[in-house]
Formats: sequence, C-alpha cells, structure tokens
Amino acid sequence: MAAACKIDLTFENGHKMPALGFGTWRAPDDEVEKALNQALEAGYRHIDCAPVYLNEPTIGRVLRQWIDSGRVTREELFIVTKLPPHGTRAATVEKFLKRSLTDLQLDYVDLYLVHVPFTVPEVDGPFLIDDNGEIVLETTTDHVSLWKGMEAIADAGLARSIGLSNFNQRQIQRVLDNCRIKPANLQIENHIYLQQTGLVKFCKANGITVTAYSPLGSKGIEKLLNREVPDLLDNPVVKEIAQRQDRTPAQILLRHLLQRGIATIPKSTNVDRLRQNIALFDFELTDADMAELNGLDQNVRICDFAFFPGITKHPEFPF
Repeated sequence: MAAACKIDLTFENGHKMPALGFGTWRAPDDEVEKALNQALEAGYRHIDCAPVYLNEPTIGRVLRQWIDSGRVTREELFIVTKLPPHGTRAATVEKFLKRSLTDLQLDYVDLYLVHVPFTVPEVDGPFLIDDNGEIVLETTTDHVSLWKGMEAIADAGLARSIGLSNFNQRQIQRVLDNCRIKPANLQIENHIYLQQTGLVKFCKANGITVTAYSPLGSKGIEKLLNREVPDLLDNPVVKEIAQRQDRTPAQILLRHLLQRGIATIPKSTNVDRLRQNIALFDFELTDADMAELNGLDQNVRICDFAFFPGITKHPEFPF
C-alpha cells in the first residue's frame, strides 16, 4: 500500500479501513475516471462509492485496469458502496449489492452501508414524483428486518463488513438491540460546523467507527440545494491555523477529523488538491489548535436532503 495512508481504523471484526478515503459523489463519468486514476496514483486505497452517484460502472473499469495490470492488488483496496433508498428492504439487499458488484467488477466489497434510513418505491430510473413535485415515499422502513438482510450478505461473503449511513442515534440503537452482527461503521456528514460529538461518542462507546462525508463543506452543492452554504475553507480560525502550520485550510479540516478518531472521504477532481488532501500524516494539530477548531461547532447541516423534496415527511427521516 502507498506510504501516504498511515492511519487505519480497525473494526470490531478485525478488518481495517484506511482512515482517509476518496469520495466520488457528484463526479460524472469523465471526471471520476480521470480523478480516480489520479487518486490511486497519489496513494488512496479507500474508495467510497454508491449506486445513486451513477458512476459505479466507470469506477469498476478503472479498478479492474489497476488490478489486472498488477499496479494494485484487490487486498490493498478498501471499497465501500451502499444500499440505495429504493432498496432499503430485506428482500432487495442482495439484489442491489450484486448489481453494484457487477458494476464495480468485484467479487465482494469491504464495507456495505445502508445509505439512508428511509425507503422509496423500487424503480429502475429516477425516483417517482407525485403531482405536488415531491418524492413518492414508502410509509415505513423496517430497520430490524432490513438489518437481517444485511447480515445475510455478510454471511455470504459478499461484504466483509456492514454498516449504516445517515442514521440517527435512536435508529442505530434499534439495530444494536436486534442485531447478530453489529454495524462496523456509520457514515455521516461531519465537519467543523457539524461535529455531532454526541453521536460520535455514542458510536465509539458501541464499537462503531465513524466516517465523515462533506469534511470540507461541499460548497459545490449550492446549485443542487438552491441555497448558499458556508465556506469552511474561508473560516478565519482555519486559515490562521493553516498559516501557523504551513498547511492548506483543507489539510487542517481533514487532520482535525483524523485526530478526533474519525475517518473521512474528501472528494476532489483536481490533482493538486487530491495530493494535498492525502498529505496529512507528517504533522499534528496541537491541543490548542484542536480546541480552537472544536469551538467552531454550530450544528449547521449542509447536506439536509433538501434535494429529496418531501422526504421530511417520511417517519424515518433522520434529522
């Protein structure tokens, strides 16, 4: 494995996940192909995917090229994908995972996550929309039954580890109270303005690792959300610490998460930023730096699922 990734998080089942990964959300095929090649060259081995990102076939082609050429072994890679919102029922877990495995050209994934705690009707194309322009919902999501379907794909060896994404503490506790295999990981939005310290503490107390998405704030999704989002990289405290440490603001934000014991999956299609984002292992933030950054928490959620019109009406909407 490339020397760049020097921190792993260890799951309770013994499997290890590189704490720094490469995110692929909102990366169209032409962008993701180039960026993934550059990411693998830079040393990324943890790749975060999902079928709703609509780019798994392209990611699969790149991974296959790297494996077949001997530039990387399958064992060196840590591939994550997710059960989509139209598949969050026990009966469809295996079908959707096998579809992702076909697209990714893999026999197994290292981590399979339930992408969201709510369900929409199963469709092959875009989610169904009602006459009011809102997404059609299934009124219930049976997390206990769903998790048994997740355990079955772990038993079958299709996923080395299983976990959750965007679940709240109550929903995670329901799974913990009824599981045979505990969730290995929770993937949530986490950054200086949304540190979710209570949820992170709860996960750690229950042996669940945490991965932060949108660690740099996802400024690029303003058009999708149709509103302005805060610019974390322009925060004066972040910029001051970056200057003091002779680092980029992005490196400060990512290092802050790593020192909190949280994995993170920044997305970039810029080769210089890709390389900067992985150069985190030759410096440490001081206790004073950490305290300053911890003090920036504002409970501000950027990815509030507003791009799913009407989703807040689902009884399992998590926020």
